[in-house]
Amino acid sequence: MAETHHAVLGGGCFWCLEGVFRRLRGVSAAVSGYAGGHTADPDYRSVCTGRTGHAEVVQVAYDPAQIGYDQLLDLFFHLHDPTQRDRQGPDVGPQYRSIVLYADEAQRRTAAEKIRELDRSGAYPAPVVTELAPLGAFYPAEPEHQRFYDSHPEAPYCRAMIAPKLARQ
Repeated sequence: MAETHHAVLGGGCFWCLEGVFRRLRGVSAAVSGYAGGHTADPDYRSVCTGRTGHAEVVQVAYDPAQIGYDQLLDLFFHLHDPTQRDRQGPDVGPQYRSIVLYADEAQRRTAAEKIRELDRSGAYPAPVVTELAPLGAFYPAEPEHQRFYDSHPEAPYCRAMIAPKLARQ
């Protein structure tokens, strides 16, 4: 049986990341949720206020024999603009910040090095502002937020925001 590892990443609306990550070879699950804040048991409505400290994130379960954490980070940074503070496209607020929540020191080091590489490379016109923080609790989002793109591919938000990300992967 394959060993499962987890990555918890936030880069704007969780629907956008979940729809892409769950389609990757080596990924067994991608769960939309909330993490990085101070409120216990948050829900969508409370996170949307921007006062819980939580970001919309995706918990990605993956087999490191098939896909590495560094590869997940490469895709993560490709899918959003990590130079925008507290926003992605039309989504504005701290709940939409770019964040990597690391489970251990190895994940922290890998993410920090990836950010340094991006800044040194000039890949973006501004410095990367992605927050690195230890993973505390991860709270799965409500059922209606899971597999959102699969259930609503023709919704205007999905066509405008998620479909182009799927095409880029």
